[in-house]
Amino acid sequence: MPSTVIRRFDYDAQTRALDIRFVSGRIYRYFDVPETLADRMRAASSKGAFFNAELRDRYRFARLH
Repeated sequence: MPSTVIRRFDYDAQTRALDIRFVSGRIYRYFDVPETLADRMRAASSKGAFFNAELRDRYRFARLH
């Protein structure tokens, strides 16, 4: 089932950066995210709930768009 909050996300293991595009069109980059966390997000049945529980307010980020 598609997320109602997150349109897509991409993880770069070399830089440990997680880019998240929200359905609003905003894109944020989260820094120093462990690869295991990105893997867990891929496997999560609810990407939005996972984001709120595991990423939001826990990792440094920058708005890209």
